[in-house]
Amino acid sequence: MIGRDLLGIEDLPRDDIERILDTAERMREIGGRVVKKVPTLRGRTMVNLFFEASTRTRSSFEIAGKRLSADVVNFSPASSSLKKSESILDTARTLDAMDPDLVVVRHSVAGVPKRIADVLTAPVVNAGDGAHEHPTQALLDLLTVRQEKGRIEGLTVTIVGDILNSRVARSNIYGFRKMGAEVRIAAPPPMVPPHVEALGVKVFTSLRDALSGADVVMALRIQTERLSGACIPSVREYSATFGIDRAKLHYAKDDAIVMHPGPVNRGVELSHELTDDRPSVILDQVRNGVAIRMAVLYLFAGRRSQPSRGGAA
Repeated sequence: MIGRDLLGIEDLPRDDIERILDTAERMREIGGRVVKKVPTLRGRTMVNLFFEASTRTRSSFEIAGKRLSADVVNFSPASSSLKKSESILDTARTLDAMDPDLVVVRHSVAGVPKRIADVLTAPVVNAGDGAHEHPTQALLDLLTVRQEKGRIEGLTVTIVGDILNSRVARSNIYGFRKMGAEVRIAAPPPMVPPHVEALGVKVFTSLRDALSGADVVMALRIQTERLSGACIPSVREYSATFGIDRAKLHYAKDDAIVMHPGPVNRGVELSHELTDDRPSVILDQVRNGVAIRMAVLYLFAGRRSQPSRGGAA
């Protein structure tokens, strides 16, 4: 039995990861049909509770729900009672009282999805919380690598960029390590989290060394909205040192693939040509995002028979 909520990859067993990936493989086939709809979740209701801006994650959750025939409600904080000083937990409880079968939560503060999950009856899926985790992004990245390479075990994955502020980096470190890959990170020293080696990664401040022999190269967006202080002298200097183009990619294996969770700062994290053309698999990541979220909705929705957890605010 897979867990009740999906709040992070850190506590997700490898067997559950593999089950979600295998289910997503079957869901991908639906996206290739003329009629992209199945009755799997007919009569179920999911709520997208997004307190933070999103294009890929919110849209793919909505498309995933509709392809499974679920009723999808998109919550807008700007037009809700949050503007009347209602607390987030009271808002969540109000929506929970309407008997949804699953709630997807995204918030700029780490831990909010967990706090909401503690008081709701419906299962909760974390769609990204602060700089903590983004589990479905890591799952779609794992799926993309498995499709491209045929395996994850034994691969070398290099993650480049703003590791300090990246929830994507954290979830991917947990995920790829659990699946047997070697994970390297490369970033300017101010963008490297303290004691990150404890997660089992190899830390590099030289991009060339980090890319040497890599099977997978994942660039991360510079998160200017989360940066505090002068982490880098300038965007131009960052691009010259850690931006990835075809010349720098030569340090990796000949068949290395290039990934990015999006949105891409073109010419900064990745060159224009690497963003648009192979070996980039960025659009494959987007497609797999729908399949992964379909799998997550299928596996986690419909558990209203379990007792309410309840809790104090």
